[in-house]
Amino acid sequence: MKLSNKFTTIRFALAPLVFILYFIPIWFNVLVKPSGLIIIPLLAFLELTDFFDGFFARRYNEVSDFGKIFDPFADVILHLTTFCCFLFSYGNDGGYIPAIIFMLIIYREMTMTFLRMVAVKKGVSIAARKGGKFKTVMYVVSGFFALALETALRLELNLPYATLRYVSLGLFCVCLICSYASFIDYIIHFMPVFKDN
Repeated sequence: MKLSNKFTTIRFALAPLVFILYFIPIWFNVLVKPSGLIIIPLLAFLELTDFFDGFFARRYNEVSDFGKIFDPFADVILHLTTFCCFLFSYGNDGGYIPAIIFMLIIYREMTMTFLRMVAVKKGVSIAARKGGKFKTVMYVVSGFFALALETALRLELNLPYATLRYVSLGLFCVCLICSYASFIDYIIHFMPVFKDN
C-alpha cells in the first residue's frame, strides 16, 4: 500500500474510536473528565492525516484515481462520525448540531459519494475543488469548537454554555450552506459526466 493511502486508512480505521470515546461517559458515566482530553488530540491527529496523505501523494508522485476517491471517503466517514457524536451531550440538555442539519449533511455527502462512483465508471476522477476544501475546513472548525465545548462541560468549567451552543449552531449552519454550495459547484463543473445517464 502506498504511504499516502496508509495515512488515509488510519483516518478511516480510527474514526469509530472517536465515537466510542465520546459516548463511553454518556453510556456508562465513566472517564467523564479525561474523555474529551483524549478525543481532542486523537481528532487532531486524524485530521492531520488528511494533510499527510495529500503531501506524500504529491511528493512521491502517488496521486491516483483510487486515492482521489479513498481520501474524500475517509473524510466523510470521520466527519459524519464526529457530527453524529454532537447530536448528544453529556449534560443531557441537547447536543450541538440539530438532527435536521446532520441529516441534510448526510444526504449531501452520500449523494456526492454516489456521483464520484458514477464518474469513476466513466473514467473520470472527481478531485476536490476549492469549495469542497473550504467546506472541509468548516467541518473541522465546527467539529473542534463543539468538541472543545463538550470537553469544557465534562471538566465542569464555568462557561456561558447557552451562548456558546448558539455559536456552535451557527457554525454548523455555515457547514450546511458550504456543503450544498460546493455540491452545486461540483454538479455544474462535472455536468457533462452525468448528463448521459
